[in-house]
Amino acid sequence: MQAKKQVFARGSPYSDYRVKLSCIFMGLGQLFCRQFVKGALLMLFEIGFILFLVFQGVENIIGLFTLGTTEGVPIMGIEGDNSVSMLAWGITTLFLIAFFVLAYHANVKDVIFTVREIGRGSRVRTFRESCKTLLNQKFYVLTLALPLAFVCIFNVMPIVFTALVAFTDYGGEIVPPKLVSWTGFQSFRVIFTMSEYIGTMGKILVWNVLWAFGSTFLVYFGGLGLALLYNAKCLKWKRFWRVFPMLAYAIPSFITLTGFCFMFCDSGPIVGQLKALGWVKETFTIISYDSKWSLRLLGFFCCAWIGVPSVMFLATGILSNASKDMYEAARLDGANGFQQFLYLTLPFVLFATTPVIISTFINQFNNFSIFYFLRPETVYAPGYFNANSSDLLINWMYNLTVENGLYSLGSALSLILFAFMALFSLIAYVTSPAYKKEDTYR
Repeated sequence: MQAKKQVFARGSPYSDYRVKLSCIFMGLGQLFCRQFVKGALLMLFEIGFILFLVFQGVENIIGLFTLGTTEGVPIMGIEGDNSVSMLAWGITTLFLIAFFVLAYHANVKDVIFTVREIGRGSRVRTFRESCKTLLNQKFYVLTLALPLAFVCIFNVMPIVFTALVAFTDYGGEIVPPKLVSWTGFQSFRVIFTMSEYIGTMGKILVWNVLWAFGSTFLVYFGGLGLALLYNAKCLKWKRFWRVFPMLAYAIPSFITLTGFCFMFCDSGPIVGQLKALGWVKETFTIISYDSKWSLRLLGFFCCAWIGVPSVMFLATGILSNASKDMYEAARLDGANGFQQFLYLTLPFVLFATTPVIISTFINQFNNFSIFYFLRPETVYAPGYFNANSSDLLINWMYNLTVENGLYSLGSALSLILFAFMALFSLIAYVTSPAYKKEDTYR
């Protein structure tokens, strides 16, 4: 008998009839392995999923492809099909099917594991023992399952929904109860062929790239400069001076931006005082649809006010870990302060903060709040389609979707923006010293 078990243990469990039964229906393999509670629960799970598909799931999948066949006429009491809801429910059903496939795969793997244990002469685990294993040795599965579920529900599914909207004609006059249709790449063709869209996109993209690089440079080196200043040996009362950047960082950014908007608007104290002193003309404005560079420069200033303290705190922590022997050797070799910064401090900090620089660039590229809260009202500038001269791409997307209801164009623009940022982030990180020479400072 023992020899028979050893031969079975050396054989492949994939040919066992219990594994084949688990492939046919969830829980059958567990039942024949005498795991009755687990098998019954898995069978109920699959039966419930099949019932969902029969009564609702198949209809949701069909609705995902058709987006409805009956147009609603509210004045006549005809409800009709809601294309947007059908799109959302279709995506949800696809995710549920993907989850079921993963559960089915886990069911088969569980039977394979049990068959191997039986082949080695081990006792079959009871349902209570399986639960204890899940709460102890495999507790990581439980701890990761909930965050993964939330990521899928609140991140992945909305992204998929937004991406699919870009391939429809949803927006403008075509909104429920009217039927939405699949239009392929029509929204992308509109953006890249119509002069109004391509002209606006070109202007905003150039300004957006300039803003992202300029604000990232200003925030990063401004924070690094403050960190070096506060770490200087000649500076007294260091803790006292560090309180002021901390206060600027502690105040919520939208409150700060609203305050700057009040101070620099036409009726605000700063512009009013400048006019009263006669230093500027009566027509001078900082925050207006035609005040192009004054509002942009104010945006850079506000961005530095909000972002510099966080980089300063980060750089302070990194500089505290720098080797003092390295600087002592540089001083013995005759290096001055600027040379020590250029050849020792800067490479060390850049190496440690490369991912932070990339994330800062992405955040600044998609910084919606700066120019949204700095302007007291939404006014479109001449030569721009539903945009202002200080708008970033993310602000233009907001104007297209929320302000004007052009959802398909906004979704197409968001896909273009996502592709550009994903490609830039990947190239920037892979080509950085932090990726190529990760063992340099270890």
